[in-house]
Amino acid sequence: MAQDTAEANRSRPDGLPLREADNIDEMYLTFALGSEEYGVNIVGVTEIVGMQRIMSVPDVPNYIKGVINLRGKVIPLMDVRLRFGMPERAYDERTVVIVMDVGEAPIGLIVDGVSEVLEIPPSQVDRHTQFGRAASRPVIAGIGRIGDRVAVLLDTAVLVSESDVSLPAEMAAA
Repeated sequence: MAQDTAEANRSRPDGLPLREADNIDEMYLTFALGSEEYGVNIVGVTEIVGMQRIMSVPDVPNYIKGVINLRGKVIPLMDVRLRFGMPERAYDERTVVIVMDVGEAPIGLIVDGVSEVLEIPPSQVDRHTQFGRAASRPVIAGIGRIGDRVAVLLDTAVLVSESDVSLPAEMAAA
């Protein structure tokens, strides 16, 4: 009974409560990169925070901007624009960090701005194999159709590989 109450009191990243009818596996947090819309499954999303002071870390890929200290937790930050080879853009008041748990590690995804949480049923998702040659582990989980809009749905486990977020031991202990 207590677990049922806890489940009923959980909320989505946008702060709205989950309803019993909500299928969390079909819920995506959508965000903007330039004029394109992307989405990640909300299962791994823990929170959305504004930009903070970033401490740079040497010897990491250029799209790993560094780390932040979020309430005592060191969180590496990935600029998703740079990860996708898009031009770098100055951070502004709309730029946010989507904090996620991917595997056992937290990571922050820097995006141009969040849009909304959408329910996208499997019948509205075109899988990545329909879009050209399939990579061994494609970052695109599918293309979600939402009315006349589309959102590129990302596989966060591929987006954030362990080599991207592994920090030197002395940094992680800081």
